[in-house]
Amino acid sequence: MAAYQAALAGGAPFGDTVYGGRADTVDGVLSPPYRVASAGAAVALSAAAWTVAAHAGLVPPGKISRRTLTNGTRAVAGFLAVNTVANAASTNPLERWLLGSVTGTSSALCLIVLRAGNGSSGRSSHA
Repeated sequence: MAAYQAALAGGAPFGDTVYGGRADTVDGVLSPPYRVASAGAAVALSAAAWTVAAHAGLVPPGKISRRTLTNGTRAVAGFLAVNTVANAASTNPLERWLLGSVTGTSSALCLIVLRAGNGSSGRSSHA
């Protein structure tokens, strides 16, 4: 999703598939304010992905505590769940079905990571 938002920020002609299908576009390219919003979304989604990956032990957490990673992963799961509801309400079928499925699945995967409780050690609890 971060790469998709980055592509939209860069001018990819898929602007009708985001922001509830209500964003201002020209030939599918988002208007400048929405492109800025997509750039911000790309950064936020990248940070969210790193947080979940660090909690799962897939990337080094640096000096970030386990508690912070757990709370961050909970926040990401919640944000993605709310985003799924918003996607489901979209007027655009691609946003509703495809992006809604991606955010819903991503939220569920965050919950799986939380349940697994791998923490920030960089090692799986199943090793």
